[in-house]
Amino acid sequence: MGDEKDLDLDDEEMKDHADFSPGGFEDEIHPSEDWIGDEEWGDEDEEDEELLEEEVPTFIDNGDGTVSDTRNNLVWKQSDSYADFGYGITWFEAHDYCESLNEKKFAGYDDWRLPSTEDAKLLFSFTKTNYDKDGAEVHIDSAFAPDGGHNTWTYDEKPDYPQYAQKFSYVTGNDVWEHKDNEYSHVRVVRDVIKDDWEPEWRKDSKKFER
Repeated sequence: MGDEKDLDLDDEEMKDHADFSPGGFEDEIHPSEDWIGDEEWGDEDEEDEELLEEEVPTFIDNGDGTVSDTRNNLVWKQSDSYADFGYGITWFEAHDYCESLNEKKFAGYDDWRLPSTEDAKLLFSFTKTNYDKDGAEVHIDSAFAPDGGHNTWTYDEKPDYPQYAQKFSYVTGNDVWEHKDNEYSHVRVVRDVIKDDWEPEWRKDSKKFER
């Protein structure tokens, strides 16, 4: 019985004991109410940023025979080697082609190179439609010139098998190891907008390739 008496507090004692004030209990029950509101506002900001990114085109025709990849800081030649030769070229000829573009400073630059396999993949998307020299569908942006080849050599060489280099298909989106002497291949050359302070060997080779 004594315990029950101790628990039977009047209003004044309740105020002193719990620091009771109008809305006081509500604040204790919902301490994170304001934080929840802030989180919802943050989600809206992120959605707005995503929509803004989608409105900015990834590939931009620069009007000088080149196309800028705005998201990856790369500039591509708008047409590939087939536009200049009218036939396929070997991996060695792809390097020679790149060297000739640098010698004449195509579009004002002398740092054109063969793409890496990862660079080549950046152009591919099943949502994009373009057409190659045979009228077949290739999945690259319409900012690039049509009527070119459907693949590109890359500078990637096969470990332990130097006679092979990697080639990427814009029809299937697959990369394959191809013999460097294959004459049914083409190349899309690229350059970096933002350069590193150091220069890797493959970039030197792209500028001056010796058989």
